[in-house]
Amino acid sequence: MTDPTNDTATTADEAATDAGRLRERALATLVTARERTTLLTSCVEGPDLTGQVSPLMSPLVWDLAHIGNQEEQWLLRAVGGQEAIRPEIDSLYDAFEHPRSQRPSLPLLAPAEARRYAADVRGRALDVLESTAFDGTRLTEAGFAFGMIAQHEQQHDETMLITHQLRKGPQALTAPDPDPVPLFTGAAEVLVPGGPFTMGTSTEPWALDNERPAHRREVAPFFLDTVPVTNGAYRAFMDDGGYEDPRWWAPAGWDHIRRHSITAPLFWRRDGGQWLRRRFGVTEAVPADEPVVHVCWYEADAWARWAGRRLPTEAEWEKAARHDPAGERTARYPWGDADPGPEHANLGQRHLRPAPAGSYPAGESPLGVRQLIGDVWEWTSSDFTPYPGFRAFPYKEYSEVFFGPEYKVLRGGSFAVDAVACRGTFRNWDYPIRRQIFSGFRTARSAEVA
Repeated sequence: MTDPTNDTATTADEAATDAGRLRERALATLVTARERTTLLTSCVEGPDLTGQVSPLMSPLVWDLAHIGNQEEQWLLRAVGGQEAIRPEIDSLYDAFEHPRSQRPSLPLLAPAEARRYAADVRGRALDVLESTAFDGTRLTEAGFAFGMIAQHEQQHDETMLITHQLRKGPQALTAPDPDPVPLFTGAAEVLVPGGPFTMGTSTEPWALDNERPAHRREVAPFFLDTVPVTNGAYRAFMDDGGYEDPRWWAPAGWDHIRRHSITAPLFWRRDGGQWLRRRFGVTEAVPADEPVVHVCWYEADAWARWAGRRLPTEAEWEKAARHDPAGERTARYPWGDADPGPEHANLGQRHLRPAPAGSYPAGESPLGVRQLIGDVWEWTSSDFTPYPGFRAFPYKEYSEVFFGPEYKVLRGGSFAVDAVACRGTFRNWDYPIRRQIFSGFRTARSAEVA
């Protein structure tokens, strides 16, 4: 029995308990990610697995082996100090050495070999997890490396789900629909008070480098949509000739939609008097009450201008998602500090579509904003730039090489994002022309200052 007067023994017991919890969390997130990877790469075969459905995407079999290779490099070599299993394939699965459009021509591992390789790496990685001391080095502190790899795999799972959406052919994936909810009739917008708040994080153990460090931001008061813009609301813009009116478009956006003959969100088509969409191999009527998805930044910006509004800045979005005016505190999520549950948000590929606008009242912010987490990534007006005091870790290619005005920030995650890779501080980014991603938006307007 431990002597309660022995502080050293008590501290050691507490440290062992904390390490055990970290191992349990890391194991659970790694297993969840691999189960999803297996689903996404086992439901198709032949060219659907080894070919390229779009120059924007990798073959699914490349993603599979890349996931294993990243896990080998960081968990086996960097954390475990082990020799490389297959150093000759490192360059094949280096995302920066070979653009996606070139990957089908590489001598990639065949599906069975890629599966064996990923499974071999995973078995060894779990042995490393069992023996890692979480000794305070930056890579292992709080299990960061294991969380980073789980997030990396889930991010590629989202990418592979995009590949499935782009893929032509019959349905390969199924999932239950979100629960139906009554048509949302709450307030259209909420007032977010002005003033300072803490943006970013220095304490979230698995936060990535671009989320760090925590810093104070001042935000003027503004109004924000209570729910994301829906398909029905977006249709009003289309019916009003929004795609034919240059007044609503940034010059580059107007040029882009004209050159590519874009007249509706991606995957939509008109059939007589109704709009249909293709969703994971199924053609269906566009549901009016769901958040619009598969729109690029230029489309979101144009809709906002047409509506007499604007896209929120990244700082405005995060303040609305994390700041509790009553307690003047900053939470991890809109609903508080608890990890996301199915009652809070539509995450983790639990459904293959956004939930109707107004869903998940348990996940709303203290101000009453809903669906800030999950359903659709939300475009902001902000460029992807570093926070004051940013330091690249553990490699500059994760974030640093993307900083600049070429990329716009998206926030909040989507139905395709797992909870491990989705926080109130999590930042996503992409080119403003991208539409294959699960992107939507909500709008804001500045408040009059008395």
